Amino acid sequence: MYDNLSDAPLSFSRVFSPERLSIGLLTPLEAYPNSPFPTLAEHVRMAKLAEEAGIASIWLRDVPFYDPNFGDAAQMLDPLVYAGFLAAATTEIALGTAGIVLPLREPISVAKQAASLDLLSNQRFVLGLSTGDRPVEYPAFGVDFEARGELYREAVEYIRYLQQESFPRVQTTHYGKLNGNLDLYPKMPQRLPLMAVGRSRQPIEWLAQHVDAWIWSVDDDKAIAEIIASLAQAADGHPAPAYGYSTFFDLDENPNAPYQRFYNVVRIGRNALIERLQRHQALGVQHVALNLKPASRPAEAVIEELGSYVIPALG
Repeated sequence: MYDNLSDAPLSFSRVFSPERLSIGLLTPLEAYPNSPFPTLAEHVRMAKLAEEAGIASIWLRDVPFYDPNFGDAAQMLDPLVYAGFLAAATTEIALGTAGIVLPLREPISVAKQAASLDLLSNQRFVLGLSTGDRPVEYPAFGVDFEARGELYREAVEYIRYLQQESFPRVQTTHYGKLNGNLDLYPKMPQRLPLMAVGRSRQPIEWLAQHVDAWIWSVDDDKAIAEIIASLAQAADGHPAPAYGYSTFFDLDENPNAPYQRFYNVVRIGRNALIERLQRHQALGVQHVALNLKPASRPAEAVIEELGSYVIPALG
């Protein structure tokens, strides 16, 4: 957690600020309600359109395999490769992962890839880390699904050592050992933001003390207030992680359409959306990441409406 927002890189402060709620988009940047596979048509133009509209961030999902039982292949491209591509196509928007399935990845490689992306994007990268939501992937990697929480914790701490210490000395249980004779490059001018995505099998107390931000799926008013209060209490006098949530999203063409929820999809008109986000902003929510997969309108129309009406209303 950053003691002062001025100490945080631009990637973090653009997305997370106690002064305002920001809006991000999950990839792919298109509506594809009737297929598990996106087209990726004009995805570069859509990223630039999102940046011009004032969208704070683009979040890339880590989905190694297509699972027919899950029904969504995300953006299909590897998130870290894709982030590098988008870094070259944009100039200001924050780029992040939501999130890298850390127990299925080697943490030294993740640390180096993240540092490389941060450098190439001019400090626009946020490393979001998760344990994933698809158990079927774990056997393919030969990783114990039941150990994912422990693997996640150790890998997060290993990444912190690698990025913040020079010639670190680290002995891990599940990964490797550093004896102080090796150093990881490139070095970053400021500490890279780490974000938990989902609960990642961790208690609130651990999240409050080990990550800079937390994106979950909980968007109920009462639950939000309880989560933010719990994070503040668990932080024990230190700055608590920023809280945000993600949701499948369908912006109704009728600006006066009320809030509706269909399982995990929010369908809403812009006026009710503005009121809802202002209320959540007052509760302390700092970011909302929208997944346009179920959208009934083209993503371009949704992004333009968010930029013209919703984002300005949030201050």
